[in-house]
Amino acid sequence: MAQFNRLLRHLFGTRSQARKLFPRATLQAVQAGIAAGEKQHRAEIRCIVEAALPLSAVLRGESSRARAHELFSHYRIWDTEENCGILIYINVADHKVEILPDRTVDKVLKRDDWHAVCQTMTRGFAGKKYHDSLLQALTQLNALLAEHFPDQDKHRNQLSDRPLML
Repeated sequence: MAQFNRLLRHLFGTRSQARKLFPRATLQAVQAGIAAGEKQHRAEIRCIVEAALPLSAVLRGESSRARAHELFSHYRIWDTEENCGILIYINVADHKVEILPDRTVDKVLKRDDWHAVCQTMTRGFAGKKYHDSLLQALTQLNALLAEHFPDQDKHRNQLSDRPLML
């Protein structure tokens, strides 16, 4: 029954529904938050909001985590000079948030750090506070990255700061 319900959520999940949760103003604020944060640290953050998985992925039983890995690779988030790209992936239909760090960041930040950032989003999303909780999580993440990967006046933007809506 759970698989059938998941199939229905993805089948009827639309970009229009996702845009109601993450409207243009929210995406612009996220872009500004990423750009501001990247002036404080050397990491590169990419945010992708996906309304629903492709039907073939749902039928294969693909998880949101697996999809995040696929997008991490597809958008070359791993391809940064210091290997410190980070993907914030939000799957609206599955109500899932995944944060995938590249290997340099993953060696430094701890599981509790990632858990705290995810919790900020998931608790806020559960309370229908999509805009505020995403920006709060981004602020948390930027602070962690500034602490461990300070800018040192060497940073150049290697990934687009613009969030993607799939």
